[in-house]
Amino acid sequence: MKRSELREIIFKLLFMAQFHSQAEMTEQLKLYFKFLAQGREHTLYAKGPTATDEIYIKEKYTKIVQKLLEIDSILNETAIGWKTRRMSKVDLTILRLAVYEIRYDEDVPVSVAINEAIEIAKRFSGKAAASFLNGILGKIAKEAEGIE
Repeated sequence: MKRSELREIIFKLLFMAQFHSQAEMTEQLKLYFKFLAQGREHTLYAKGPTATDEIYIKEKYTKIVQKLLEIDSILNETAIGWKTRRMSKVDLTILRLAVYEIRYDEDVPVSVAINEAIEIAKRFSGKAAASFLNGILGKIAKEAEGIE
């Protein structure tokens, strides 16, 4: 699968995690991968995830979940007038994924993390989301690169 497709699956899992306990997410992951393997999302993805893709998805998902408190702290400090509890769940999930990639994933260039976040927003969020997310992620990217 393409990286953008893998990223979208991780986004969906992170979104799902907001509605399930950690224990439930173990079973939800199994069910979702079974769903993908059966080709039920064939219209979205050219093919289902390989075993390597599944490992990548699970590892990245787990790493993001482990950093959620730090990520949310970064978001709360950066998004002036917007705390994470006020953000839409879709936008918050997109931001969490992008902030993880900007701050903690050395394999993803900052510009790619921001661009992919905007593309996910265009598919799953409202019209104003792209500029909202871009503003927050731009500030975080500048801070991560040491630019004020």
